[in-house]
Amino acid sequence: MCNLYSLTKGQAAIIALTRAMRDRTGNLPPLPGIYPDYMAPIVRNFEGTRELVMARWGMPSSHQAIFEATKKRAQRLEGKGKPVNFNELLRMEPDSGVTNIRNTSSKHWTRWLGIENRCVVPFTSFSEFNKAHGGNVWFALDESRPLACFAGIWTTWTSVRKVREGETTNDLFGFLTTTPNNVVGPIHPKAMPVILSYCRILVTSEVRRQRLELAI
Repeated sequence: MCNLYSLTKGQAAIIALTRAMRDRTGNLPPLPGIYPDYMAPIVRNFEGTRELVMARWGMPSSHQAIFEATKKRAQRLEGKGKPVNFNELLRMEPDSGVTNIRNTSSKHWTRWLGIENRCVVPFTSFSEFNKAHGGNVWFALDESRPLACFAGIWTTWTSVRKVREGETTNDLFGFLTTTPNNVVGPIHPKAMPVILSYCRILVTSEVRRQRLELAI
């Protein structure tokens, strides 16, 4: 699961690559470390215009996942002798979201697979964690870390992302994953992001540096 990526190219490069017609990101600084629930740029079609906007990384979790989390919270409160309003607990259950989407046949995800909810997520490198290889292992198209895009989906959603924020409405995004190729697989055998390109990839870590061929 990719839970860390970077974007070090500016708006002009993103607009040139994606042909976005409208930029709503404001002053976009380099983003060397993008983590779950961080704000990051995506490119989407909205109201007939391809636009570059900021969104929070993490699509809504399934109702079942939130329901189970609420049940556990209610049990803890009841164990302490506190009164529980389950429906209110459920409404206010924090959900930081799902960053990577693999099972697109799930009813939870099919509602967002149409053209209106598709987006691309610009990046310059992404990381997969592997303890045996020294921790985070970074992948990029080559040594210069050129701009590329993940295949993503987005939505506007009202929920509680963090307890201190309360209920908020946000544009959210996540990106699709697939079976890892022979470059990413040795580091993270479960999955890798869907990259919208045929490219060369560079694998780097403190213990390993070599250039390999990648076809996605």
